Amino acid sequence: MRALAIAATGMSAQQTNVEVIANNLANINTTGFKRGKAEFSDLMYEAERLQGVSNRGSGNTIPEGAQLGLGVRMAAIRNLQTQGSFTNTGNTFDLGIQGRGWFQLTGPNGDTVYTRAGAFNTNASGQLVSLDGYAVSPSIIVPPNSTNVTISSTGIVTCTVNGATTPTQLGQLTLANFANETGLDHLGSNMFRETAASGTAVVGVPGDPSIGTISQGYLEASNVDPVKEISDLISAQRAYEMNSKVIQACDQMGSTLTTGTRG
Repeated sequence: MRALAIAATGMSAQQTNVEVIANNLANINTTGFKRGKAEFSDLMYEAERLQGVSNRGSGNTIPEGAQLGLGVRMAAIRNLQTQGSFTNTGNTFDLGIQGRGWFQLTGPNGDTVYTRAGAFNTNASGQLVSLDGYAVSPSIIVPPNSTNVTISSTGIVTCTVNGATTPTQLGQLTLANFANETGLDHLGSNMFRETAASGTAVVGVPGDPSIGTISQGYLEASNVDPVKEISDLISAQRAYEMNSKVIQACDQMGSTLTTGTRG
């Protein structure tokens, strides 16, 4: 029976849906995490009767045909790039992005990777790095004898060196933007890589048109809404159960047909 195969695709799709929701909930406290949403599309159709052709024996055109769908498939897992709430940490090197934009890091292979997680610190050389030790780009080096490190909303980094009365500018942070942020490639550890789907990174100063601003002492929280995720989980579970009912019904129909044939 085709219904068995059709229902099986539905169960597989809902299993994937549950897995996406599980990943969202697992990352509910992950800095800068963007929740995923499973998107599905229907499979090909099998024509039982074509529409728009002449009826046999007459010149009349059939207005409606009969096309049987063969199930569902995974189309995409979209990452919804909505703004997460801000958490005040008070840490000098914690930076949150308000609006669009991505911090740039020098990745493990020397390439540029991108992140929304602005939990930064300085290494032994005073260079601003991520929690995994990847250097922030453009490079910012904080002198060991500096105090009052300030990072403005437009990314200008200043500090006071040796108790001087005039602040010293250490550098300018920039943010990258993409035409299609959902097209970025997930690398794990809050890092993403540019792809042909995302488009080329457009780098600019925070506060420029279409580029967000930086908030010092804050981190962007995950945009996962636990209430919505639980609601979506219940809906996925119900859909899975309904598809399993179809398989049970097909099994019972098959048993009835077999028993009737034997009788």
